[in-house]
Amino acid sequence: MTGIGYTLMCEQTPPRQLVEDAVAAEHAGFDYAVISDHYFPWLEEMGHSPYAWSVLGAVAYATRTLPLMTYVTCPTMRYHPAVVAQKAATVGVLSEGRFTLGLGAGENLNEHVIGKGWPPVNIRHEMFGEAVEIIQALFEGEYVSYRGDHFTVDSAKLYDLPGGPIPIGIAASGPQSGDFAAEYGDALIAVQPDPGLVERFRSSGGSGKPVYGQLAVCHDTDVEAAKARAHRLWRWFPAGWKVLSELPSPVNFAAYSRYVRQEDVTSEVPCGPDVQPVVDAVRRFTDAGFTHVALVQIGAEHQKDFLTWSREELLPALRAA
Repeated sequence: MTGIGYTLMCEQTPPRQLVEDAVAAEHAGFDYAVISDHYFPWLEEMGHSPYAWSVLGAVAYATRTLPLMTYVTCPTMRYHPAVVAQKAATVGVLSEGRFTLGLGAGENLNEHVIGKGWPPVNIRHEMFGEAVEIIQALFEGEYVSYRGDHFTVDSAKLYDLPGGPIPIGIAASGPQSGDFAAEYGDALIAVQPDPGLVERFRSSGGSGKPVYGQLAVCHDTDVEAAKARAHRLWRWFPAGWKVLSELPSPVNFAAYSRYVRQEDVTSEVPCGPDVQPVVDAVRRFTDAGFTHVALVQIGAEHQKDFLTWSREELLPALRAA
């Protein structure tokens, strides 16, 4: 059975509500929760971007059984990989082993704030590879020293680790990153239901490992209101990763998305009160080989209604399908 997750979307939700929503998602019956890790929202209209790791600590303590996951954290610029390892280990302890560390190579939007520029993609991949090696070594609980082309670690050690291993999910969007995820990750993370990516991951060493996807939805009793809200808050999404990873600020996303039509968004985002469009959209992921799909409800003020609808209608329909 496909695991159905709930997304704590930091870019649209204030921090205390994120914790409350996580507790409600656990009570609603979601199988797990993921959290985004941004410095900026995609668009100014989204209006928020709290520190994901503080929220995770509160969520780990406030929930009891809900598995948690970053979706995703970049361990190369804003955070040194040794610091990411310590944060992940602490959340693993606080959650009593319910945490998976989802990692990705990052976006200019969030990483430029430290003032070191935005490297070309080949350098970012080199940095990401070194970062994953450092994190994995520190998770072993011994002293780690490391000198690479991009990172140096001097006698680091983690003193608080959970009782079991911390799984690492690797975000990928193409063959090279899919191969890397198969070799170094315990799971694949992707945002599009691409069967070719999943097949490449499995054939490169990822057979039997989980594959995580994500689907935005916009539940509302009023279909037209849902479509309008999806366009207003999610019009950044259709650009695709090669654009999303390069633009530096919300004003740049606003400039690009002036030319995104409402139908460009709603063709990818199920909108309205009916469960069947969501079931059909999730099925595209499962048919592509995904084992987990996390849902994103668009609009912070609509989370309570979405969670009630999920408990009463959506989750039963997805599990029946």
